Amino acid sequence: MELVLENIAKQFDEKIILDGADFTFETGKIYGLLGRNGAGKTTLFNCIAKNMTLTSGEILLDQGDGPKDYDNTDIGYVYTIPHLPAFMTAVEFVKFFMDINKDRLRNPKTPTEYLTMVGIKKEDQHRLLKDFSHGMQNKVQMVVSLMITPPVLLMDEPLTSFDVVAAHEMKELILAAKKDSIVIFSTHILQLAQDLCDEIVLLNHHQLQPIPSEKIHDADFEEEIIQLLRDPQEEK
Repeated sequence: MELVLENIAKQFDEKIILDGADFTFETGKIYGLLGRNGAGKTTLFNCIAKNMTLTSGEILLDQGDGPKDYDNTDIGYVYTIPHLPAFMTAVEFVKFFMDINKDRLRNPKTPTEYLTMVGIKKEDQHRLLKDFSHGMQNKVQMVVSLMITPPVLLMDEPLTSFDVVAAHEMKELILAAKKDSIVIFSTHILQLAQDLCDEIVLLNHHQLQPIPSEKIHDADFEEEIIQLLRDPQEEK
């Protein structure tokens, strides 16, 4: 399975985000999307998820029968700011999500098991989601996104609010997801990218630039990325 970006451009008035960018993402790999603040990582995700329209170009999904248009239901999206129903409890929401996605669940568990796995205490699982902290909401959002098998899974700055144990559980789910989904996540944490990613892609100067996979574990990887992302004006 492939997600094919063909000559895509996105512009807001005079601000150019993407300018004729091309890339092909494949199942079986986890891609780390790196870029400076304001480079357009979230905008790219929103275009893939069809929350925004491209200025020009195409994004197509090839599920074995050639590149085609797709529905937004083919995209799993973990937002930086969680989008959850405030009027439901954590258990109610996870159960509801499981019921409507029963044919796409990876390894079904009970709602309580899922929530416990990401560190939501049992006494909190029946609280309304509107009363959860941002970090707790993020955990709920992450676990429901990873319990299903969307063709494409986008994660915008995942694991930033997780404790060590919950982060480990989520990493294991993310690693398992790449077998059946195209997994792309944006992050500023280079160590996380090195730990999880098969490929690194830079969003830089309105283009998508792949980094050779053999460089990911180089001792000077961080310095190489910094140099590539540094604005030439900053050298002066």
